[in-house]
Amino acid sequence: MTDWRQNLVDDDAGLVAILREAKTVAVLGAKPGVAEPACYVPTYLRARGYRILPVNPVIAGRELLGTQAVASLGDLAEAVDLVEIFRRPEHLLAHAEEILALPWRPKVVWFQLGIRNDAAAERLARAGIRVVQDRCMMPEHRRLIETGGGCRGGAAVAPPDGE
Repeated sequence: MTDWRQNLVDDDAGLVAILREAKTVAVLGAKPGVAEPACYVPTYLRARGYRILPVNPVIAGRELLGTQAVASLGDLAEAVDLVEIFRRPEHLLAHAEEILALPWRPKVVWFQLGIRNDAAAERLARAGIRVVQDRCMMPEHRRLIETGGGCRGGAAVAPPDGE
């Protein structure tokens, strides 16, 4: 049996693999405000070819990032490769259980920069799902995919130019 800790991804090679393999991303906690990381990070990813599916009960039924937002992951009409989470750490155990109850499993769950919950990460990793904690997909994508290297990305502090 594989050690579940191998599913906790914190190395560049693992991040590159995830960023290259993922095509469809559910954004849990997506928001419509252009100055919100939960809007401009998925906007950035969408502009780079990822299919973005917003998930937020507050905006369910409204169009965001070219598609209709849904209330929960269970309301998605299809499986996704990656679930990106923009929720406070105290909600992550419940979201881990929600993810594990789905009829499909994402390959990856990504906790946004500043978001960490080791118990939720362990629960997902033990189920065979790769987990990234406390990192932002936007600067990691810029650093590892667009530039092919460089210094470690930090917080996504402003919307990308022209978006």
